Amino acid sequence: MTHARAKTPASPVLDVDAVRAEIPALDQEVHGHPLAYLDNAATTLKPRAVIEAVVRTYAVDCANIHRGVHLLSQRATEAYEAARETMRAFLGARSTREIVFVRGTTEAINLVAQTFGRVHVGEGDEVLVTGLEHHSNIVPWQLLCEEKGARLVVSPIDERGDVDVEDLDRRIGEHTRIVAVAHVSNALGTVLPVDEIVRRAHAKGVPVLLDGAQATPHLAVDVAAIDCDFYAMSGHKVYGPTGVGVLYAKEAHLQAMPPYQGGGDMIRSVTFEKTTYNDLPYKFEAGTPNIAGAIGLGAAVRWLEALGLDAPPRFELWFLRHDRIERIS
Repeated sequence: MTHARAKTPASPVLDVDAVRAEIPALDQEVHGHPLAYLDNAATTLKPRAVIEAVVRTYAVDCANIHRGVHLLSQRATEAYEAARETMRAFLGARSTREIVFVRGTTEAINLVAQTFGRVHVGEGDEVLVTGLEHHSNIVPWQLLCEEKGARLVVSPIDERGDVDVEDLDRRIGEHTRIVAVAHVSNALGTVLPVDEIVRRAHAKGVPVLLDGAQATPHLAVDVAAIDCDFYAMSGHKVYGPTGVGVLYAKEAHLQAMPPYQGGGDMIRSVTFEKTTYNDLPYKFEAGTPNIAGAIGLGAAVRWLEALGLDAPPRFELWFLRHDRIERIS
């Protein structure tokens, strides 16, 4: 028996059926029923524009970047750096020097913990997180604290799943070296008041890292306006490829931080006696990166922007209200 796909109720916010038609994975049946995919918090399905961008990179411009003089390398480099500019604009960073391509949010947080953290966190110091954190924003700090003899301090959540900003503020003390909090909770969907958290931490001279893995698919993010020191995100949460993401960091921090890994592309010159590191952001991009992934991420963000960055959250609110009305009636 063939099951007809249920048509989404007409929305004044977003043509959902048209969007679904752009995502090939939704055009299939699972256990004899049209696929209903509800696991976006784990990873999003990919629109055709992203798939085509990745395929085109491997099929047409399959070359290494930044180091080749031949045409394929030049085109791949241009597309890779264009994706960096796309991500700069998407996050509201002031410069592409503040945009580091990484494997995802997890690597971004580990990078900060193992560079900025190792320099600034010592014995008796504290790293402050909240009870809402994903383990990717817990374990890297636990490892750092164990190594340095520091302490991980947790600001708890209340019965509504909210963070008490006053409690968090009280826990920012003379030994706090960094505050690392989620922008949006992956489990509860809680949206943290990050502007206020950053303001209060900075008033006490403490930098702030934001885990933006769940925020970037739902909210317009402006890191310059928030004034956070670090912002981590994953490409696969915003309809992009897996294995690629972005660390935003203020340029002054990146200049002061030691390299995270050593190898090709993060060096300007190397001898057995001394290595001179590359300019930002390449100082933190050792080795051949996920070129097709970064280009695919750029395509994903452009696809999302074409929908309108405010369209998905507005549709979610509309659908929630519409569904409640339908259920009541």
